[in-house]
Amino acid sequence: MTEDQRRAIPFAVRAALASVAMACGLIALKAYAAWSTGSVAMLGSLADSGLDLLASLVTLYGVKLAAEPADHDHRFGHGKAEALAALFQVVLISVSAVAIAWRAIAALTSNAPTHAAELGIGVSVAAILATIVLLAYQRSIIRKTGSVAIMADNVHYQSDVLLNGAVIAALALDQFLGWRHADPIFGIAIAAWLAWGAFKASSHAIDMLMDKEWPEQQRKAFIEVAARQPGIKGIHDFRTRRSGSHDFAQFHMEVARDITVAQAHDVVEGVETALRRAFPKVEVLIHLDPEGHVDTDNPLIEADVTPHWFGKRV
Repeated sequence: MTEDQRRAIPFAVRAALASVAMACGLIALKAYAAWSTGSVAMLGSLADSGLDLLASLVTLYGVKLAAEPADHDHRFGHGKAEALAALFQVVLISVSAVAIAWRAIAALTSNAPTHAAELGIGVSVAAILATIVLLAYQRSIIRKTGSVAIMADNVHYQSDVLLNGAVIAALALDQFLGWRHADPIFGIAIAAWLAWGAFKASSHAIDMLMDKEWPEQQRKAFIEVAARQPGIKGIHDFRTRRSGSHDFAQFHMEVARDITVAQAHDVVEGVETALRRAFPKVEVLIHLDPEGHVDTDNPLIEADVTPHWFGKRV
């Protein structure tokens, strides 16, 4: 782990702790408002804040575990702890979405009125303002650390602003305009929003656990930096993956056949230095090959072993 990464850990932990503290405060406010108003939309917002608390706690644990350096049993570090934490959150969010939808459908048939709209609206406005402050703080931490876990938490809290806005609209339509079905309809909409958020979170987590390749633009930028270095003749078998906030890249690099081992080592050192400068958070593994070499006898090399030169997909 680099010194920069060590310094980044406390900032990410502080952001996660701030999320936990705010979620606790909002749960207390929304629980009282949901009990006073009888609003399904407010109940959905309360459930979402409860999930926020669990998600923030899991994020806190995931950030701390993922930041642990590589050890004897985990040579590539602990970054995938963030993906496992995300999948745990997905289960919680999905269960909550189903429960809220069920409660909202029951409210549609009962046609029960809501109460104390002013209280519910006031709590929702307070929640929106507190969430905006938290989002601003999280963004400052993301700029300093690049934490994937805090990025995901930030996206989740962005949805809270919309959810609390939906609660305000539901209560206003129900009590001030007399549209009795507004509250359960907004409750169903909140449940759908939670389900969609669970789907997106699961997709990102599964991509990380399955070692999905970087986006094509990032792969191209990485190769372009390597290609500019002197002495390199070609690159093939370029592979990438992400684990938490850490990126990994490996490739076979070709050099001239007639240079010495020391000269080849200097070429590799130059490429590694340039890549570290351009991509400081990427761990790079380079396998050296003589120019024109093809690993046809290695079963671990992908089926297409024909070297790919600069300007083409590698």
